[in-house]
Amino acid sequence: QVQLVESGGGSVQSGGSLRSSCAASGDRQRSLVMGWFRHAPGKEREGVATLDSDGTTSYVESVKGRFTISQDNAENTLYLQMNSLKPEDTAMYYCAASPSPVSARYFLLWGTDEAPSWGQGTQVTVSS
Repeated sequence: QVQLVESGGGSVQSGGSLRSSCAASGDRQRSLVMGWFRHAPGKEREGVATLDSDGTTSYVESVKGRFTISQDNAENTLYLQMNSLKPEDTAMYYCAASPSPVSARYFLLWGTDEAPSWGQGTQVTVSS
């Protein structure tokens, strides 16, 4: 199983930017699909951005045009660049991975329930 460790969260004002990182170790080559999920107080955990083995990405509508998911295979690291942040982006952000050969879109919608590997989370707080 792959181990995931997030970093790079923080506190910014509305309109600011942050980049979160997710370092993967262990059985990394079995992670066919990876992604970022978030959990805000009083809300259900939701998929934010995912990336499959073909390089296809999928984003929740609320972050399209503002967030970008990418990976550095040499460094075994997944990134989430977050621009034009809004207070409603405030949440704990988690990295997740799965060895299942599913699409980025499928993982965005169902990864919350099905991903076997999760990081510990990194807090993102956006003030108005």
